[in-house]
Amino acid sequence: MYNTDLPSRADLPTSAQLKRSTMIAALTALALLLTVVMPSEYAIDPTGAGRLLGLTSMGEIKTQLAAEAAADEVATAKATGVRPTQMVPPAELMARMDRIENLLVAMTAQQPASPASPPAAPGDVTVGEIAPSMPIEATAPQVAEAVPEAPAQAAGRQDEMTFALEPGEGAEVKLVMRQGAKANFSWIVDGGVVNFDMHGDGGGQSASYEKGRSVPGTDGVLEAAFDGNHGWFWRNRGNAGVTLTLRTNGDYAEIKRML
Repeated sequence: MYNTDLPSRADLPTSAQLKRSTMIAALTALALLLTVVMPSEYAIDPTGAGRLLGLTSMGEIKTQLAAEAAADEVATAKATGVRPTQMVPPAELMARMDRIENLLVAMTAQQPASPASPPAAPGDVTVGEIAPSMPIEATAPQVAEAVPEAPAQAAGRQDEMTFALEPGEGAEVKLVMRQGAKANFSWIVDGGVVNFDMHGDGGGQSASYEKGRSVPGTDGVLEAAFDGNHGWFWRNRGNAGVTLTLRTNGDYAEIKRML
């Protein structure tokens, strides 16, 4: 089957042509490295082209977030006692997770169970079952008994923390929460803005909920994805000190400053 003719020696590129093509490719790669890759990935702009193209700001954001993530990892390692660069063998990791799970089960078993409401007798009439035709005198005792139960539904606690952050300084605050628990929060910065990372860790698990850069404050609801510590890491990247105030309320057992 005929495909094509083999090229003759005259049709093949010469050594000089190959060297020239290789040199052009190398110079093109070097130019892209200096003008695009280094500014956008590492905020290094030796030529100034990255600043004109708006790529250097992307690199600055990436490097700042990477530095904050590294600082957060170091803070978490100090709290848990595990080095950030330490590789834990799979068998040891499973053993640690089993020990943590057994400890959580034991702590749950030691907590006193909340008294359950007594079952209603067949002849009792609850507030929601009162018929419109029943006399008001018959419903009054039932309403009086239901009122004391309302405060028991408002479970949780409320806290407020205020601390100062000097330029380059970071802080971390965590709430001890059970899986599915929710806590309302709001924090505001007086005197500037901060970068933040809302995340959680515990029981060999970790989660990142939200990140932000140059934020003066925010509020919302933090829902724990698993049992453990859930909260915020802030860092002041400005040139002046700021004061940060955090307010929380909801279903959490403890609030603590980790860093």
